[in-house]
Amino acid sequence: MPRWSIAIITKLFVPLIAIIIWFSCGNFTSSSVLPPLYPSASPTASSTMSPSSIRRAAPMVFAPSGRHTATVIFIHGLGDSGHGWADAVQHWQGKNKLNEVKFILPHAPAIPITMNAGFQMPGWFDIKSIDALSHAANTAPEEDEAGIALSREYIYSLVQAEVAAGITSDRIVLGGFSQGGAMSIFAGLLAPFKLGGVVGLSSWLLLNRTFKDRVPADSPNRDTPVFMGHGDRDPLVLYPLAQASEKKLTELGYKVSFKTYPKGTNSANGTGVFQNSGMQHSACIEELNDVEAFLQSRLPPQDK
Repeated sequence: MPRWSIAIITKLFVPLIAIIIWFSCGNFTSSSVLPPLYPSASPTASSTMSPSSIRRAAPMVFAPSGRHTATVIFIHGLGDSGHGWADAVQHWQGKNKLNEVKFILPHAPAIPITMNAGFQMPGWFDIKSIDALSHAANTAPEEDEAGIALSREYIYSLVQAEVAAGITSDRIVLGGFSQGGAMSIFAGLLAPFKLGGVVGLSSWLLLNRTFKDRVPADSPNRDTPVFMGHGDRDPLVLYPLAQASEKKLTELGYKVSFKTYPKGTNSANGTGVFQNSGMQHSACIEELNDVEAFLQSRLPPQDK
């Protein structure tokens, strides 16, 4: 397997501190540079967003090498930007197996984040504290429902723009990492139009206690395949939270393929311990290849 590297900035922001986490998985090397902190003029007590107050940059767009028949919208995580996943897109396009697929990498607006002492940073919704991601039994009051709703509508607008350009919605896949993956799962499965698939990496199910009640009776995405990938040693979006999210979705009847990286058994004694140091809040080459395979299965070429 050729060596390949991508700079995925994994960040946990606390007041005045940016913690940079370095990870590796197999032959995949993840390198990080000191990320910019996006301070407002002063900490903001409220993180409430409104459409009129949001400034959005145009997404990055990677055109297909062939005729455009499908689109992937991939959404970055907290504190990152679409640029953070450009290398991943180039990796997916580099094998010439997704020649008809256009990739869109949107950028989150800078908003006040409570766990960042109210300072602004790119985010799809507010996160009150890291504890909000530490337990599967996350309570609704700890989640920024208004921010989630605004980002959901923005994601839908990206899909609608593709449909207006002639791409049927069932040839569109929503995907993302961490906060972006959580948005993809939530928005994708609740979408009023049929999607080709949903990808959530190092992510979880938003508003899980009320999610069932939000699903329309005639939802077109009850049978839309979902791919979830997660590091077995993720210290931010804990592995049990991802497992609980997958279980919840499966119980609701969704078709979820859940893969763990790089969990395995000890070949010497078979005790089920983790191999090496495990994968933390990041992605690895094996996971990206699995995503590529999922995209190929959901967005097969139409030109033969």
